[in-house]
Amino acid sequence: MCGIVGYVGGRDAVEILLNGLKRMEYRGYDSAGLATLRAGKLAQVKNTGKVQALADRVFREWSEEFREGMHIGIAHTRWATHGAPTDANAHPHLDKAGKIALVHNGIIENYAGLRKMLEAKGHVFLSETDSEVLAQLIGALYQGDLLQAVSAALLQVEGTFGIAVLDEAHPELLVAARRGSPLLIGLGEGESIIASDAAAVVSHTRNVIYLDDDDIAEVRAGTADIRNLHNVPVNRAVSHLDWDSGAAEKGGYEHFMLKEIFEQPDAMRNCLRGRLDDTLHTSVLTGLGLEPRDMAAIQRIVLVACGTSLHAAMVGKYFIEELAGIPVETEQAAEFRYRNPILGPHDLVLAISQSGETADTLAAVREAKCKGTLVAGMCNVVASTIARETGCGIYLHAGPEIGVASTKAFTCQVTALFLLALKLGRGRRLSRQQGAGLVATAKALPELVAATLKLNDKVAAVAETLASCRDCFYIGRGILHPVALEGALKIKEISYIHAEGYHAAELKHGPIALLEAAVPVVALAADVPGKDKMVSNIQECRARGAPVIAVVSEGDEATLTSLRPIVQAIIELPKAPLHAVPVLCVVALQLLAYHAARLRGCPIDQPRNLAKSVTVE
Repeated sequence: MCGIVGYVGGRDAVEILLNGLKRMEYRGYDSAGLATLRAGKLAQVKNTGKVQALADRVFREWSEEFREGMHIGIAHTRWATHGAPTDANAHPHLDKAGKIALVHNGIIENYAGLRKMLEAKGHVFLSETDSEVLAQLIGALYQGDLLQAVSAALLQVEGTFGIAVLDEAHPELLVAARRGSPLLIGLGEGESIIASDAAAVVSHTRNVIYLDDDDIAEVRAGTADIRNLHNVPVNRAVSHLDWDSGAAEKGGYEHFMLKEIFEQPDAMRNCLRGRLDDTLHTSVLTGLGLEPRDMAAIQRIVLVACGTSLHAAMVGKYFIEELAGIPVETEQAAEFRYRNPILGPHDLVLAISQSGETADTLAAVREAKCKGTLVAGMCNVVASTIARETGCGIYLHAGPEIGVASTKAFTCQVTALFLLALKLGRGRRLSRQQGAGLVATAKALPELVAATLKLNDKVAAVAETLASCRDCFYIGRGILHPVALEGALKIKEISYIHAEGYHAAELKHGPIALLEAAVPVVALAADVPGKDKMVSNIQECRARGAPVIAVVSEGDEATLTSLRPIVQAIIELPKAPLHAVPVLCVVALQLLAYHAARLRGCPIDQPRNLAKSVTVE
């Protein structure tokens, strides 16, 4: 969501701050701003809209001569929570004296009471935000020691925060702190960078420190002194970033989303690498830290996730229950925390999050740990909060995903869940022969996805059917039901077409009333159990005049013969084993959504109102 960059060192702070913000544009935002010191005095620029608009304004208002000596600063991209996207509500925010500047990610839940208290003391607020309350509170408590003032203020707030603070009186110092909102410190040669995302740091240094909740740090050029909010020193390990800045470039593609769709074969190879055992015909998941006896003791699995990750969990439920015979529940993470879930010592709670920072999923992790059950994580970002707090789990190794609409992270989540199902199944009821067949399926996945991507031009032509519609339906059965949900989510995310995903059998229980010639239906009729019933559902749609786009399996002549006379278009997927079919279907639907959005002229990588990492509840 919101993005933070802070810099202290010997180079041009303004250039580094602006480049850092550009690296984080994919997270979603509506305004941006920066503050720095010039001749010991605060100077700032804030602007609604894109980072480029901020950069244009900075270089228009601040000449190169004016910017000389600006070697420290903070910057921010805002995703609106409290108050509309305006220049006044953009960060940084200042204290009453105008000498302390703050950028903030998160939500201060008790801001209204704090604001009322400060107003009674004569403070005047210039914005509608909760963040300005924190800036003014720090200023009210400041007595010459910035760290002490920030600590004292944070002990009074309720909610979440990732902050960076700049003070006129300390031109060599930034203060950073976090609770529930990610923040890291990059340590370079004679310079330090604070950021909420490694993308802003990686082109400058690979050595980073991830702050934990209630850490506060004095950050100077090349150093960071980290304490807790009660001023007790803490030790935090220096981690090494394992990806380079080139991973965050488009590489010749028109959009990051298209690039990441086409990166899926390699991403899946990375997810599978070293995780298949050709001797025992099983998977190798050492990150879980579980012995075979521990896995055999698991009696129930609860998969907690949000959004796209929840759809991956729903596919994983089919895999695990079929292959391992273990009951699986999929839980919307935001509900899991508040409904007092029943958990026991033989349950496994697996938290699935691409970023590893999703606030609702993190809250579910903490609730599950509180109840004494086994908790693991499945994340794409190494050293993310969920990864650190669970201490065990499965990394996706999909590489950085810049497009807001998740693609390769989803397919790698499904791949990793298949590996987990294989591991659990071989420990219970799958024979060596069955295991060997499933290992072969896993090995074939990247090439099957690569073959599906060759349909890109055909899918682009089919997308014309959807590009002009206002409403559409996606329907599936069995293991393809969650794929229909994901397909509908993808097209509404990036094309702004109202799309609904349904189990095909549910159509006649209400939604079929909405079908007409202007409402296309995308029907997943690939070769999985329930396919024959799907053909009947397609007939029902056509009887109401709705045009149908059918997704089928290559070589399934019986289905193709039935559908060719009645559907408007067919997307024919490569023939594949049962457990690979959901992945191939979703890749085709990713392409369909992408091309529909492209034809509509939508901002595909940064759709309106959305953020990549949802760090507020």
